[in-house]
Amino acid sequence: MNNNKKISLGLFGFGCVGQGLYDVLNMSQGLQATIEKICVRDKTKKRRLDANRFTFDKNDILKRKDLDVVVELISDTNEALEIVSTAMKNGVNVVSASKEMLAKNFFQLFKLQQENNVSLIYEGSVGGSIPILRNLEEYYDNELLQSVRAILNGTCNYILTRMELEGKDYGEILKDAQSNSFAEADPWLDVSGCDAKYKILLIAVHAFGLLLKPEQILNLGIQNICYEDILYAKEKGLRIKLLTRAEKLGDKYRVYVMPHFIDKSSELFNVLYEYNAVEVEGAFSCKQLFTGKGAGSHPTGSAVLSDISALTYNYRYGYKKLKKLLNGNSTAPDSAKLLDSDFNIKVYVRFSNKSEIEKLEIVSIEEEYKSAKNNYIIAIVKFKSLFHFCGNHDSKVFICEV
Repeated sequence: MNNNKKISLGLFGFGCVGQGLYDVLNMSQGLQATIEKICVRDKTKKRRLDANRFTFDKNDILKRKDLDVVVELISDTNEALEIVSTAMKNGVNVVSASKEMLAKNFFQLFKLQQENNVSLIYEGSVGGSIPILRNLEEYYDNELLQSVRAILNGTCNYILTRMELEGKDYGEILKDAQSNSFAEADPWLDVSGCDAKYKILLIAVHAFGLLLKPEQILNLGIQNICYEDILYAKEKGLRIKLLTRAEKLGDKYRVYVMPHFIDKSSELFNVLYEYNAVEVEGAFSCKQLFTGKGAGSHPTGSAVLSDISALTYNYRYGYKKLKKLLNGNSTAPDSAKLLDSDFNIKVYVRFSNKSEIEKLEIVSIEEEYKSAKNNYIIAIVKFKSLFHFCGNHDSKVFICEV
């Protein structure tokens, strides 16, 4: 694809990110691209563009022969997979922001890229406006990376920031965040840590060549946090952040998502509200921090636009570290055997009664507090036992790494 050529786009989805892409594309002075057709689902929804710009039939885009790029920005994971797969089989390059779809079907999509000699680019699915994947691919391609620690969910960071600075409880801030479009009507994907888990899975591919499945990665969220937890942190000069971690220790890797106590010595301490940050540490480059808005219409739209622009230069991910791990094999490697889950971890655990934490394998307790309403412990526990609290809608226990 010639970068001076005017390129034609087919767009799926015209929600928050789709409208953001439309805006930043119209304001772009360098990229000559036109959205030929937009496929949407809701026939009754009022939209700010003329009706002739839209279609409700995906084949009006997928069967066109004059499109250079298909851009997929929808929320339906199964439909997104079909759209992306069909476009690649038709020999069309694809840009996607669907982290759940990508995370759950990664190896299938990786193979489709190779088999059909096309590009699938998805920077906007991970860090919003933060260009982390291409940096991992290009700048750190030969670097011996040691760890990636990141704040990757703007909704959680926004809620945690306001709870601390305004002295309010989780439920009150969440309700306000929903009314101001900082949180979804059903916030579970964000607050449970699932969204961040899908993102760290994609980062792990590009940082370490790891090919993991979502169910292999621990995700503990902030859905059970209360102001008492924030107050405990404040009294000790700490902040609570939902962190994603992928780090190499010897020949094993630790990849998980959970709240952490962060002190002032960490540059992640001052990442507030909807801002995200990715801290990359290498053997030679030491620590480097990337920050930016991790969500929102225009920040994510700008990341999608950057992906489209990259395709005009025939860009595609090299997957050097993944291909090294594959070593020519056509079947997915068992990266689970490279995961370290047999270790002890220090955590803060708040609970109402001991029956709630009976499945927690406690090695030792360093601090313990009891009251009529809440109890907490600072304890060394078996990491594996934390999976009992992963994705549990009924649990009221809040767990934070110390």
